[in-house]
Amino acid sequence: MKKTILILFVLALIALTGCQTYETEMEDKSIVEDEMMEETAGYVDISAMEAKEMIDTNDNLVVIDVSPHYDKGHLPGAVHYYLGDGSLDAAIPTLDKSKDYLVYCHVDSVAIAGAEKLVDAGFDPVYRLEGNYGGWVDAGYPIEQ
Repeated sequence: MKKTILILFVLALIALTGCQTYETEMEDKSIVEDEMMEETAGYVDISAMEAKEMIDTNDNLVVIDVSPHYDKGHLPGAVHYYLGDGSLDAAIPTLDKSKDYLVYCHVDSVAIAGAEKLVDAGFDPVYRLEGNYGGWVDAGYPIEQ
């Protein structure tokens, strides 16, 4: 009887160790996949705080609003190249590739598409504002109208 209990205990211990190892391997795999996604995206997501610091200190930065709502409020100094009407596509050949670019919108999908267009055209570095315009406003940073 004691042997049976000991065998069951050892098997349970092995099973639990195996589960923990599998869980750790899956977490490691997830981290690697996230890093690969960031590397292949070609642009860097930055927080509102990082964007504010960049706007305040980087004279080489061009801030691009790709939303249709530019006239309702935008980040200080932002230029407007609305993605939906082709303005960004038309502007890309005229943009200076030696500049740094920060792209934002009111929704992730449009900001991501805008950042990817710049990356695909050979611009580097390209940044995308996490949380977009709403994240900027929620952080209490100034806007222009």
